[in-house]
Amino acid sequence: MKIEDLIEQVNQKLDEYMEIVYPQKIFKSMKYTVMLPGKRLRPIMCIESARLFGAKIEDVMPTACAIEMLHAQTLIHDDLPCMDNDDYRRGKLTNHKVFGEAIAVLAGDALLTFAPQVILKYSKNLSSEKLVKIMSEYFQAAGAYGVIAGQVMDIEAEKLHTPYQLYDADDEKYTDEDAELLNFIHLHKTGDLFKLALRSGAIIGGATDDKIATLTEFAEKLGIAFQIADDILDETSTFEKMGKTLGKDKASGKLTYVALYGLEKAKSDLDKLIDECFKILKDNNLESEIFANILNKIKAC
Repeated sequence: MKIEDLIEQVNQKLDEYMEIVYPQKIFKSMKYTVMLPGKRLRPIMCIESARLFGAKIEDVMPTACAIEMLHAQTLIHDDLPCMDNDDYRRGKLTNHKVFGEAIAVLAGDALLTFAPQVILKYSKNLSSEKLVKIMSEYFQAAGAYGVIAGQVMDIEAEKLHTPYQLYDADDEKYTDEDAELLNFIHLHKTGDLFKLALRSGAIIGGATDDKIATLTEFAEKLGIAFQIADDILDETSTFEKMGKTLGKDKASGKLTYVALYGLEKAKSDLDKLIDECFKILKDNNLESEIFANILNKIKAC
């Protein structure tokens, strides 16, 4: 199945799961960000991971959609004035610009708990054992050990240097601690939802622990590669292509891969990570046209 077909199916299910009920405003706010046009990268990865181990798409779809809801939650909160203070997301006004800051905060909170309810309500064919494992994966990724940890350190990084300046080859002023901090941010703020998608899909498909470990390594490298590509695009792309305000990371002195290492090394390291991801798939006989497509698109940033 092609990515475009999967995106259409995911969108249909997201629309179905997110019924607008009383009080309508909170559900409209939740649904607004979830249904913004996007690549649906995380649910597609979850579905493909499950497919590799023989799962049916209807059995993985609730979990895949729940992960997209969790991703939307992180976007709503990330865009808030107290965080990154962004006005646009995917070419549209951010949630707090449409519904107000208070409702946006509550919409993010609501999605955090609504998403696992979707898994439990609609996963009719999954065993209790698999559901418990998926719930464990979800709460690990969603909480203080996962994306929240990454977001906290992303905020804290802004306080360590005032501000980060774009890399200068004649003035390498950053330390090993800077590199470790950036790696932590990438692994958790971005990588943990990739791990959630791939590990949950593998669990639904009945993969062995060894295969799940392999996909975990793949997800970590893919997550870092994705964030490096995003950092590169923040320097080189346009609002029309990205659908969000660009150059804010540089202007605010945020710790990014480009700020730390420079644009050329960022591009070189991105290529290396993508090659490593392809090698993991090949070495473990995980043949996937969809994963290859995702990797090539990230590489082409």
